[in-house]
Amino acid sequence: MLRKTMMRLACVPLGAVLAACGSAPVGPGYYRVERGDTVTKIARANHESVQSIVRWNNLSNPDAIEVGQVLRVAPPGATRTASAPMRTAPSSAPATSGTGAASRAAPATVAPANGISLVWPTTGTVIHGFDGVTYKGIDIANAAGTPIVAAAPGTVVYAGNGLRGYGNLLIVKHEGDFLTAYAHNRTLFVKEGERVTQGQKIAEMGDTDNDRVALHFELRYGGRSIDPSRYLPSR
Repeated sequence: MLRKTMMRLACVPLGAVLAACGSAPVGPGYYRVERGDTVTKIARANHESVQSIVRWNNLSNPDAIEVGQVLRVAPPGATRTASAPMRTAPSSAPATSGTGAASRAAPATVAPANGISLVWPTTGTVIHGFDGVTYKGIDIANAAGTPIVAAAPGTVVYAGNGLRGYGNLLIVKHEGDFLTAYAHNRTLFVKEGERVTQGQKIAEMGDTDNDRVALHFELRYGGRSIDPSRYLPSR
């Protein structure tokens, strides 16, 4: 089932693929954004105002929500039944409906400070940093064949090359609604469904679907990109 899902997502952005790889269920009073959702649709389905959804979630740009993003849809402190929030009907439109500078400036989700402890996924030089707008990860360059290791323990939910622009890609699901992605590898050493330990070799650095040898590394929380360098030890 997972393989079929990933094949259907081969032409969509990595963010949507990461969301499809599975995240922890949300609790009562919260809603996980699906493809085709807008803040207006979510507010209407949950019998709340758009202004309330924007305020409860500190949305600087309500037109720039992302697939997989978790939103509060009930007032803080309010109780909801297990069936709420109501789900909106999916459509073919992407969740990020805004265009121009306003949608590009949407801030990245801030994860809990103690949410995850990472190790560096490889050695080398960071040649491109995270900005949360046009670049949703970091690039680390070194020689071809440099070992790539799991930054945290978890389960491999994708291993393949079906996503354009990312070459041989691994996605690992961790505790607490975190995902890490490792792109452009020369060789993959783990398979989907396999448990990995922190520091375990999972791939070798390469240049598949890239113009130079480097690892593109992403960290996601609640379906949205966050700066992995904030959770990596100094070196």
